[in-house]
Amino acid sequence: MTERQRPTVMRDKHGGMAAAVPLFYPSRIPLMRPVSLMARHEPAMNLSPRTSMKSVRAGDKGQTKRAAHAAAEDPAADLTADAAALAGAAGHMAFVQAGVDPWEAKLAATGILPGLEALPTVLLVLEKRSLRVVFANPAAEALLALSRRSLSQMTWDDVFTNGEVLSSTMTELIANHFQTTRLDLVLERTAQEPLHTHAIVAAPEAAPDFVIVELIENEQKLKNEREERIIDQALMNKQLIRNLAHEIKNPLGGIRGAAQLLEFELDQRELREYTQVIIKESDRLQTLVDRLLEPHRHPYIATDVNIHEVCERVRSVVLAEFPQGLSIERDYDVSLPDFRGDKEQLIQALLNIVRNGAEALREQIARGDARIVLRTRVARKITIAKRLHKLALELHVIDNGPGIPADIRDRIFYPLVSGREGGSGLGLTLAQSFVQRHDGLIECESRPGRTDFRILLPLG
Repeated sequence: MTERQRPTVMRDKHGGMAAAVPLFYPSRIPLMRPVSLMARHEPAMNLSPRTSMKSVRAGDKGQTKRAAHAAAEDPAADLTADAAALAGAAGHMAFVQAGVDPWEAKLAATGILPGLEALPTVLLVLEKRSLRVVFANPAAEALLALSRRSLSQMTWDDVFTNGEVLSSTMTELIANHFQTTRLDLVLERTAQEPLHTHAIVAAPEAAPDFVIVELIENEQKLKNEREERIIDQALMNKQLIRNLAHEIKNPLGGIRGAAQLLEFELDQRELREYTQVIIKESDRLQTLVDRLLEPHRHPYIATDVNIHEVCERVRSVVLAEFPQGLSIERDYDVSLPDFRGDKEQLIQALLNIVRNGAEALREQIARGDARIVLRTRVARKITIAKRLHKLALELHVIDNGPGIPADIRDRIFYPLVSGREGGSGLGLTLAQSFVQRHDGLIECESRPGRTDFRILLPLG
């Protein structure tokens, strides 16, 4: 059977030439119906982003029969469908060749992006059929510790290891043409803490090809309340310490002076040993009071601070104290800018936290598997002391120790509260005071095998 080729010129809606498509007509078959390259007795493939390849493969038998019947009656039916499909494919390829994601361009055309960008809650926009991430707002980038570019290469199930708990809900939402659904769930992430969240899934009419997922952490409200308690407690501690130090120091000086005078009057050596106990204990109490007052005595000297220089200084000191059995790993975001602060106070605050963690790792150090991680990141839209900060420095001190006992977990920043025998209970109190002088805050989450101190410092 011979064939002859006839070029057919398609024109767009403005009359311009779209493409020259060769159509083939078998010479021995009557020319009642043109047989195109893209459709032979089948509905034309729609290669526009609106239709996924999965739906194309699945097909619609009823639609196929109707299309075949219409094509038999109208020889131009398939040609029109093919022209639309080719135009859609050409538009798709134009975006790809220009380096623009067609889905991102389509989402931008809906006009909903500016509103999503400004929201402080975590928002992900997914392509409806494949559930690929098309857009992530800054809050999502911060929570997931992934850039928007990285997320755009992932599907919902790539972002969360148990993503199917919500992807099935999204599929039902789309299939049943619902606009919004809500549910509480726990989303798991690789090498990170599970995310306890309230999820709102919406399929907006303004963007029919997309699904918007809003994640609101269930713990966010509790964190805010805990932060307020920490700040209020710090203010009360400050006033209490000042009053207590004043009440202790005055009689303490008298006790020590009286013990010294008494020692001069005593001839028996064994009795002078008692006065030495009084003098030494008075000196110990004096040192304790001085440490309690330390944050209030040191002036705040602001200079340009590089947080990684602070981390390296602390790292070298602690490794010198624990030369074997302990590793302190670096996980730095080198793009973090310098900021104004008191470098020495920040070194002391971080040193207290890292040293506290090392002390809690005594058993792990003996086994040789003790580990502390220093991690720096940028945090966006962070609330500290009821003030919203666009950017903040986030410094994590993470150890693999036994965890903080549950009965003191909420009181670890109080003075004289310690989780280990022989501890003074002042290290974390002083650290919190120094950080708060920088308008920052220290938070802590702990469980057996993982304790995470999170230092937040506003940038700018």
